[in-house]
Amino acid sequence: MILKNAEYEGMVVGLGTDGEGIIKTEGATVFVPFCLVGETVRFKVLKVKGEIAYGKLLHVLKPAYSRVNPPCPVFGKCGGCDLQHMSYEAQLEFKRDSVCRALNKLGGIYTEINDTIACSVPFGYRNKAVLPIGKDADGNIAVGFFARHSHRIVGIDCCAIQSEWFSSVVSAVKSFAQTVKADILRHIVVREIKGKFIFALVSAETVNVKPLIAELEKSFDDFTFLLNINASQTNVIFGKEWHICRGEGFFQAEECGIKYKAGANTFLQVNDDVRAKLYERILEEIKENSVAVDLYSGGGMLTAMLAKKCGKAYGIEVVEEASLCADELKSANGLNEKMFNVCGKVEEKIDYVFGKTEGRARVIVCDPPRKGMERSVVKTIANSSAEKIILVSCNPATLARDMGLLLGTLTESGGALEKCDSPQSDYILESVTPFDMFPQTKWCETVVVLKRKPR
Repeated sequence: MILKNAEYEGMVVGLGTDGEGIIKTEGATVFVPFCLVGETVRFKVLKVKGEIAYGKLLHVLKPAYSRVNPPCPVFGKCGGCDLQHMSYEAQLEFKRDSVCRALNKLGGIYTEINDTIACSVPFGYRNKAVLPIGKDADGNIAVGFFARHSHRIVGIDCCAIQSEWFSSVVSAVKSFAQTVKADILRHIVVREIKGKFIFALVSAETVNVKPLIAELEKSFDDFTFLLNINASQTNVIFGKEWHICRGEGFFQAEECGIKYKAGANTFLQVNDDVRAKLYERILEEIKENSVAVDLYSGGGMLTAMLAKKCGKAYGIEVVEEASLCADELKSANGLNEKMFNVCGKVEEKIDYVFGKTEGRARVIVCDPPRKGMERSVVKTIANSSAEKIILVSCNPATLARDMGLLLGTLTESGGALEKCDSPQSDYILESVTPFDMFPQTKWCETVVVLKRKPR
C-alpha cells in the first residue's frame, strides 16, 4: 500500500491529460508532474485517495531523450506552463495524443487525428497578459502569475512565453504599486495589437493612474490606458465600471484583409501566428454562395472573413463590447449587407438566426468557451440540416462531449451521458486537426469538420 509523505522510485509509463507522468507502484497509480514517458524518477507522495495518488518530482534518475532544460527560472512554481521540460516535437505529439484519448474515452469516437499544426515561434508568442497584483509571503509587492491550484502569486520579472515587452510592464506596475494604498490593486491586463498596446488596470477603487501611465511612457509610445473598478472577491477579472485615462480605449488593426477594432475585453486569440493558420483552415471549408452562422463570435473577426468568403454570415456573441466592435468592423469593411451581428446568449438567439437563414446552404462555425456548448445548442445544431459543422475548441474533454452528441456516439438519459453502440446522426466526421495555439502548456486548439451525410 502506498503511503502519504513517503518517497518512492518508479518508471513513467504514460502521461495524463495535464501532461503529468503516470507511475504504477505499490498497487497504486501515481500522477507526478514534470515527468516524461520512459523516465525513472524519485518522487514524494503528497496525497492518497484509494488506489490513486499524487506526487511531487524529487529527482530524474534516468531522463527521457525528449527532456530539455526549461528556459524559465520559475517553471514548476508558476502555474502558467506545463511542458517546458518537453522538447517541442514531443509536445506536438502529446497534444495529438491528448485529443485522440479524449475523443476515445469521453466521446466514444475512434478516428485518425491529423498531426498537430506547429507554432512558428514556440516561445514569446503571447500577445496578451493577465497579471494579478498582490504581495508575496514576505509582504513584498508581487506581480506575476498564480501558482498551480492556488491564488498565491508567484512574482516574476520575465516570462518565456510572453513577448519581450513583458518585463517593462512588470517593472512599471511594481514601481507604481509602491505608491498606492495597499491591497486595492487587482490585475494589470495587457494586449498587443500589431505593435499597439491596450493597458487595463483593475482596482478595487478609483486610483490616480497618472504615475503608472508616466512609467509606461518610458517604454511604450502607442498605447491606450483604461482603469477598471472591480471590488468583488471573485475570479471575474473585470467589473462593469470603466474609465478611459489615455487614448480612445480601443485600437484598430487589419488582418487577412479585414479591418477590426478591439478593446481590453474583446476576445482575440493570444497567438497571432497560429490564429492565422487556424482561420485559413476554416475558410478552406467554406464555399461561396453559402450562408455562415458563427456561434460565440467574439469581436467579429472570423464572422467578417466568413461573410467576405461566402456572401452572408451571422454572428452571435454575448459580450456587448465585443458585439459593438463587430458592428463597427462590419461598417469599416463594407459588409453591411453581408454580415449580421446578434448580441445575446447563443442558446437564446440561435433559433432566431436559423430562422433568418432557412432555405440556404448553411455552414455552422462554433468556437465556444472552455466549458463547451450548452446541451440545447448542440441539439439545435444537430437538427439544423447544415451542410457542414466546424467545431473549434480549446478543451478536448468538452469537445469530445459535444462531438459525441452530434455524431450519436453519446446519448443523453436522465441528464447523464452514455455511450451508444449504434450511433445515429445526420453527420459524418471528416477531419480532426489540433493547432498548437498554446506552446509550453497542456492546452491546444482543435478544428473539427463534420459533413452532412448525402440525402
